[in-house]
Amino acid sequence: MSYEAYRSYHTVDVQARTAQASPVQLVLILTDGLLEELARARAHIVARRYEAKARSLDRCIDMLNGLSSALDTESGSELVGNLARLYEYCAHRLCQAGIKLDPTMVDEVVGLMTTLRNAWQALQERHG
Repeated sequence: MSYEAYRSYHTVDVQARTAQASPVQLVLILTDGLLEELARARAHIVARRYEAKARSLDRCIDMLNGLSSALDTESGSELVGNLARLYEYCAHRLCQAGIKLDPTMVDEVVGLMTTLRNAWQALQERHG
């Protein structure tokens, strides 16, 4: 399968999944996409593909910003504030990973986002 055909399939698949998704499902979809892109970013760092690394890390930071912008900051919730700080920290670590070419910094973000994704998944399973 060509790369363009895969991208087209992937785009249609994401559109279909998001069309009827709940807010929690949307967070899971975006987090899954972020985790996939983090794996690519890490591979680009290890392989010293600098331009691809930069594009990939930019995409990751955009996804983190998307997750952050979806937070209900008006609620004043401690949880919302903590999530905002976590997303900001992850974006900062990815910027550092790009500068220092350190894949362990990407691994740290993967670990944090995987833990958070698992919590969202458990919430989804409990409350539908």
